[in-house]
Amino acid sequence: MPDVLTLGEALGCVRALGPVRLGGEASLHVVGAEANVAIGLARLGHDVTWVGSLGRDQVGELVLRTLRAEGVDLAHVARRDAPTGLVVFEERLPGTVRVDYHRAHSAGSRLSTDDLASALDPAPRIVHVTGLTMALSDSAADAVRAAARGGREAGALVCLDVNYRSRLWSRDDARAALAAVVGDVDVVVASDDELGLVAPHGETVAEQADALLEAGVVRVVVKHGADGATSIGADGTHTSPARDVVVVDTVGAGDAFVAGYLSAVLDGLDEPARLDRANAVGAFAVTGRGDWERLPTRDELALLTTPSGEAVR
Repeated sequence: MPDVLTLGEALGCVRALGPVRLGGEASLHVVGAEANVAIGLARLGHDVTWVGSLGRDQVGELVLRTLRAEGVDLAHVARRDAPTGLVVFEERLPGTVRVDYHRAHSAGSRLSTDDLASALDPAPRIVHVTGLTMALSDSAADAVRAAARGGREAGALVCLDVNYRSRLWSRDDARAALAAVVGDVDVVVASDDELGLVAPHGETVAEQADALLEAGVVRVVVKHGADGATSIGADGTHTSPARDVVVVDTVGAGDAFVAGYLSAVLDGLDEPARLDRANAVGAFAVTGRGDWERLPTRDELALLTTPSGEAVR
């Protein structure tokens, strides 16, 4: 039984050190929300399967090579006659990055329910999905809904990271799509400004979280960025501050947080310890450039202590 199944689009990423229009140095990497989570979990020692759709091109080969090298299971990856998506990151000012996507009609947007045909057998302990993948296409949204529903029916814990991207769809479109999947979700992860997209009603974060719990969600985890995170469930509300580290690049921090949180769930830790590990893994992510390159191994978790001075579990 795999620990975690996740699905989504992985892309090639060009990181330019200066203005793209002027040419100059750049490097090629792999990015993608669910791929970041998969790598984070694999580095922490968990058995992770990533389901995706890649082009029959060299960028697709780079994605496969990278994920395989990180120990992610790729038995359910489809290859299609469409290009693997590409994103260009251009650092304009320290901490300010311009993003240029080339993912329209990509292989990743052609992800479908067919790609899940055998991925849920045997059932994983956790199924992780995101709103980002639902924004790519109707077929990708169907695949996310099928994964959540299949995970719920198989007894897996289903986690949804809202992960809203305004360049991909409107808030109204996101709200409608997320409403169709939240009924199969156990854990909702969202930032303060995203929670209203998935909650049935409510104006404040507390009201929105209560509405989700009333709708059947077991746990609502809210990311506050530099202010840490909050977890709300039947056992009450828990908070954990962010780690005090030198921030170089916040891209990928949310995915790192999710990887840390799900790792702690798999290890059977209590809710405060889950938030502690999530914040610790997120802290590793922001200390350098790249979506996942700075993510820690399990041994490295002890390099960051909890707010009380104890080693991260």
